Amino acid sequence: MDKRETIIIVGGGVFGLSTALNLAQDGFRSITVLDRSMPPVPDGSSNDISRVIRFDYGDKVYAEMGKEAYDLWNTQPEYANSFHQTPCVWTAQQSGPANLVSSGGSDFIRKTKEILTNMGAEWHGLENMEALKARFPTISGNPIGDGFEGFYNTEAGWADAGLAIAGLRDRCIVAGINFVTGTHGQVTGLQKGADGTITAVKTAEGNLIRGDKFIFATGAWTASLIPSWNSMVATGQIVGFLRLTPEEVKALKDLPIVFNLSTGFFIFPPHEDSGYLKVACHSFGYTLSSLVEGEDVSSPPSSAISARANFIPEEGRQRLLAGLGEILPQLVSRGFEKTAICWYNETPTGDFVFDYHPDHKNLFIATGGTGHAYKFLPVIGKYIAGAFQQKLSPELLQKWKFHTEYNKQEKDDVFTGTKSRKGGDGSRGGPKRREFTPQEKDNLLSLTNALAKRSAKL
Repeated sequence: MDKRETIIIVGGGVFGLSTALNLAQDGFRSITVLDRSMPPVPDGSSNDISRVIRFDYGDKVYAEMGKEAYDLWNTQPEYANSFHQTPCVWTAQQSGPANLVSSGGSDFIRKTKEILTNMGAEWHGLENMEALKARFPTISGNPIGDGFEGFYNTEAGWADAGLAIAGLRDRCIVAGINFVTGTHGQVTGLQKGADGTITAVKTAEGNLIRGDKFIFATGAWTASLIPSWNSMVATGQIVGFLRLTPEEVKALKDLPIVFNLSTGFFIFPPHEDSGYLKVACHSFGYTLSSLVEGEDVSSPPSSAISARANFIPEEGRQRLLAGLGEILPQLVSRGFEKTAICWYNETPTGDFVFDYHPDHKNLFIATGGTGHAYKFLPVIGKYIAGAFQQKLSPELLQKWKFHTEYNKQEKDDVFTGTKSRKGGDGSRGGPKRREFTPQEKDNLLSLTNALAKRSAKL
């Protein structure tokens, strides 16, 4: 591949920035990153106060990649201010609640322990709820109850997501990568040649930005920008932030990350700098659908905003409070100071998409984070760049291919297969995916539009 070619990368999250830096380090001379905002992008899935860093996976490829990334998070100076080591606990109810989609929690626990053992990594079993609370006395509630199963891994932690992205952005700037942001960098469409080759991307400002090759690392916005052929869907996931006192932050500093695989709920240790306790659901989420060139596409709002809208559906709020009540019941009555929707770009199997678009030979797609990509920040760029240059093993190229066969199936059928129902490797739980109601959609869009107008005035 000619390293003098102009590479245009659309999207300044984990995928886009890590790819840009890896290509620059590999000798590519002309790389430009486009986005609505300078990274960390306020409503991008790569930005927040915390992301889980773990290599507990029911999939051998991701477990090994996760261990590779974890070792760098834990040892390299560029991550020293953003990575915090803490145990990660996995729990599930063996039978699973009848009103929830089967999460595959028991399968995840079994497969993950087997993979960790084969890797030579330690894990620690938890026989029951009492064993969990004895090992982690900051947990004051009664998680799971009857049918409890679980384990934990001490080789895990969490990253201050925005801080780590800011550091990655700065390393990109030092490496000579160009950034175009605001309406000048907000991509709204493609200019194509007669043979399908992309000649330029169109921006909200009305400009054309030309290049030789284009990499779309556009996360949950991907299907609204390019034909996705049923290979992905954007889903909104619920997040809540509870304000702690300084005394509470200190008292809860040893709280582990805890996942309930049956409901999807998980909780982080306190974030000392902000004073927030963050909870969320790694679940099946909500869709926000509209017609894009005659196709029903779920996509987040596209307006540039300075922060996520303070909104989640009410039933989602109750799910978060119920999960919090199982871990720290003394905090439930306080409620959340703010909530937010975090957008995933889902694939049917939970695998990433690192491949050229079948209709456009110079358009490479790096997306499909499916709610588990952030942890790979230190290493994912080399894998994306390897796929971009067709240097990966045939097995990895196949695993991360752009699937065209889904175009012949109904979207509901594609995303309700056995592996999809279990969240790829079985780490999902909670109610079935559903569309936001008209009222929920109106609330979300109204709040987002207000934030966009405020941002435009700044």
